[in-house]
Amino acid sequence: MSTSYRIKSGDTLSHLAQRYNTSVSALMKANPQIKNADLIYAGKSLNIPGAKDSFEGGTGGTGGARRAGGASSGGQSEQDVQGPNSSGPGTRGPNGSPFEIASQHLGKNAGSLKLEKNGVGLAMEDWVPNNVNCANFVSGVLRQAGQISAGQHDNSVMGLQRKLDNDPNFKRISLKDAKPGDVVSMKTNGGQHVVMFAGWKDGKATFIGSNNVNSDGSQRITISGFNYPIMSVHQYQG
Repeated sequence: MSTSYRIKSGDTLSHLAQRYNTSVSALMKANPQIKNADLIYAGKSLNIPGAKDSFEGGTGGTGGARRAGGASSGGQSEQDVQGPNSSGPGTRGPNGSPFEIASQHLGKNAGSLKLEKNGVGLAMEDWVPNNVNCANFVSGVLRQAGQISAGQHDNSVMGLQRKLDNDPNFKRISLKDAKPGDVVSMKTNGGQHVVMFAGWKDGKATFIGSNNVNSDGSQRITISGFNYPIMSVHQYQG
């Protein structure tokens, strides 16, 4: 999600972009009030895009740095599942199943997917840093399925959660009632993460999304298990 930062004397956009692992252009887009990248004022608030939208490995995991942890309800260890593990029919929108749409992109790097000129890639916003695309990807998939509009697209976990809460076509449910394609928001060690339910495997929940599994911390579309507390599960009822 995005977060707010109060500018201090001596701060520059380039320095803040480096600190928060984003870019000057992303900061400019997230803060349209700034007209000159070389002119920011101490005491003003700055919106940092995606500063807490990614996630880092949970305790007890076996993966590498920034590998996914996961949903606390199952207590499962982290994993990187290479194929779909759907356990029954998922929800569908007017244009198809979000789980099936997401599965078509398994193994793709988020940075490459954003540059595609059709489908989910076209729906995603390419200015979002490559390590914080979880909400960008889920929003793009939901848009392709016809479950949300372009105006409901959100690059932050909490922003997307609020929009789904305000959409009468979505209802909060428990994980035990989840279907493939349902939107799952999680609380992580450093912020939040959002994925979609992918089914059950060996009694444990799996999730598909844009996950920080690459060695450089960038994201790739994978199906993973998690150890993080779940904040909400949204199911499309339209």
